[in-house]
Amino acid sequence: MIINALPLVLGIVLLTIYAFDKLLYLVVFFTPLSLPLSEIMPGLAFNMFLPTEPLLFGILLIFLMKIFATGKFDRDILRHPVSLVVYLSLFWILVTTLTSTMPLVSFKFFLTRIWFIVGFYLLTAKLFESGKNIEKYIWLYAVPLLIVIFYATYRHLGYGLWDKQAANFVVNPLYNDHTSYGAAVAMYVPFLFGFSFTKSYSPAVKNVARIVLAILLMGLILSYARAAWLSIIAAFGVWVIMRLKMRFKPIFITFLIALSVILVFQNQILMYLERNDTESSANLTEHVSSISNISSDASNLERINRWSCAIRMFKDKPVFGWGPGTYMFNYAPYQLTADRTIISTNSADGGNAHSEYLGPMAESGLLGLITFLLLIGVVVYTAIHTYTRTNDKRLKTLVMSALLGLITYYIHGILNNFLDTDKLSVPFWGFTAIIVAVDIYTRKEDQNKALPENQV
Repeated sequence: MIINALPLVLGIVLLTIYAFDKLLYLVVFFTPLSLPLSEIMPGLAFNMFLPTEPLLFGILLIFLMKIFATGKFDRDILRHPVSLVVYLSLFWILVTTLTSTMPLVSFKFFLTRIWFIVGFYLLTAKLFESGKNIEKYIWLYAVPLLIVIFYATYRHLGYGLWDKQAANFVVNPLYNDHTSYGAAVAMYVPFLFGFSFTKSYSPAVKNVARIVLAILLMGLILSYARAAWLSIIAAFGVWVIMRLKMRFKPIFITFLIALSVILVFQNQILMYLERNDTESSANLTEHVSSISNISSDASNLERINRWSCAIRMFKDKPVFGWGPGTYMFNYAPYQLTADRTIISTNSADGGNAHSEYLGPMAESGLLGLITFLLLIGVVVYTAIHTYTRTNDKRLKTLVMSALLGLITYYIHGILNNFLDTDKLSVPFWGFTAIIVAVDIYTRKEDQNKALPENQV
C-alpha cells in the first residue's frame, strides 16, 4: 500500500518545489471531497480529513521554512488591519492553550487554526495579488461541491426527496451533517449569482454559472438546513442595503431600536415563541415555521441546551476559558436536567457549542468572543469601503460576493460552528483573503493615479 502511494507523494513533492500555488489549488479542489480518517481507519484515537489536512500541514512547514530562510513575505498583507486582528486572535488562542484544562486538545486546535490561516488566508491573499486567480479559487471548490450535491441527491432519492430525516445523513461521509453542507452551499450562492448577471463575464460563463447556481439552490433546499436558509435571506438584505447605498448611521440606529424593543418585550416574545409547536418536517412551510419553535422542536431545544452550557462554563472561567477545542469534553456536567432533550448526550455528538460566538467565549473567555467579533467588524468595514472605492465592475462583484458569502456564515455561526473543519475554512478564510487582496490592490491603484506621470 505504501509503495502504491509513492507516485502520489512524489507528485506532491514536485508540486511543492516547482508549483506551490498548484498545491494550494489541489487542496481547495479536494476539500469538498475530503474524507475523515475515521471512515478509512475506524478506532483511532485521533482524526483528520484526508488528503487536505496533511497537505495543509506540509504547506505550513514549507511556508515557515521559506520565511526563516528569506525573511520575506508581502508586507501589505502582513500589515493589513484584518491580518492584525487575525494575529490578535491567534495570540489569544495560544494564551488560552497554555492555560487550557486539556493542553494537548487545545494545541491541536491551535495548530489546525494556524494551517488554515496560513493556507487559506495569507498564501491565498498572495495568490489574489492584483485581483488575479479569484474566479479560479471559487470554481475549484464549486465544481467538486456539485459532485457532493449530486451524490447527496442521488442517495436522497432512495428515501424520497422530501424525506427530511434522510437529509441529515445522505451527505455523509463527505460532510459531517446537513448543516455544514448547507452552510458551504449557501456561501457560494452569492458568487454564482454574481457570475450569472455581471457584464464583466462572457455569455458562456454566465450560462454555465446560471446552471451551477440552479444546482446549488437545489442542494440548499434539499439540505433542509434552516440556518443556511436564514443566512441567505440575511445576505439578500445586506445586498439590498448596499445597492441602495443606505448610510450606516440610520441602519445602526434602527438596529439599536430593534434591539431595545426585543429587550423590553423579551418576556412577551418568549411566550409567543413557546406557543409555536410546529415541528421540523418535509413540508417546507412547516420546516421554516419550526425555526422559532422553542417548545417542542428537539433540534432547537438542544441548541438552547448547548448555549446554556457554554454560558455557564463561561461564568466559571470568564477570563481564559476552558481551553480551545475543549467544550465537547467539559460541557456535560453543565447540562441541567430540565434542559436535556431526547438527543442530548455527554460527548457533544452532533456538534459542539452550536455557536461560533458562544463556543469561543466558553473556551477562550471574553476575549475569545471579542476577537472574533472584532474580526467580523474589520472585514465588513474593509469590504464596504473597498466596494465603494473601486469602479471596476468585476472587482466590485467579487468583493460584494465575498462579503455576502461571509455574511451567510456570520449569521449561520449564531446557530452552528464549523471553523475547525477544512470544509468551511476554505470559503471563510478564502473570502476574507479576497476582500483583503482587492483592498490592497485598489489602494495601490488609487495611489498610482494620484502620482504625477514622472513618478509612476
